[in-house]
Amino acid sequence: MANSMDISLKIKEMAQRIRELREIEGYTTEEMAQKTGISPDEYVKCENGEADLNFAFIYRCADALRVNVTDIIEGSSPNLRSYTVTRAGGGQEIAKAHGMVYYNMAHAFRNRIAEPLYVVSTYDEKAQNKDIELTKHEGQECDIVIEGNLMVQIGEHKEVLGPGDSIYYNSDTPHGMIAVNGKDCKFYAIVLRADAEVAETTKEVVPTEQIIGSIHRDTKDRIYHNYIDIVEDE
Repeated sequence: MANSMDISLKIKEMAQRIRELREIEGYTTEEMAQKTGISPDEYVKCENGEADLNFAFIYRCADALRVNVTDIIEGSSPNLRSYTVTRAGGGQEIAKAHGMVYYNMAHAFRNRIAEPLYVVSTYDEKAQNKDIELTKHEGQECDIVIEGNLMVQIGEHKEVLGPGDSIYYNSDTPHGMIAVNGKDCKFYAIVLRADAEVAETTKEVVPTEQIIGSIHRDTKDRIYHNYIDIVEDE
């Protein structure tokens, strides 16, 4: 596990990459603050490496600067196109904030449309009596609990999830989560990029049942076709 000095150095390196990318794009700190949903003062602290860089902030920076999250975290672009395997206990640690440690499970895959994260939420007794810290970012998200219990807040609604439970939501709705019931929680968070969404106004959403039906439909030339007329209903 990385010590505090290693983490501090990593934060400063990421902050420097964000500043360099911002300058290349020609954005002011005020414009980037608006794009990342924080105040100009908060943004400047993040860019100077004086504040924790949580995943939501890094994700929004990558989206605004039109780069991959890995470009900010590692300073190099991913290059795998076909597939990537992440073994148990692996994954690229990308952020540590608000009692959460995030590991990217596909950091080497190029042009990915989702960020699959393994997340460890540390149980904090003090957090049980406080408001859950909320954040938001464009896109959608699916969280799947694998160990412990997780209280998830989406807008004004709260749900407690256990092992095997999942929740899917629009991540532009303020959301947050904490480990509950006295122990740490481990879960997967699949963050779908906003540009990967299907626009309801331009594309028809095909029901899963229809997709499965088309996969299993018999399209071969059969003898019985000469004697039986087939009519499909709902």
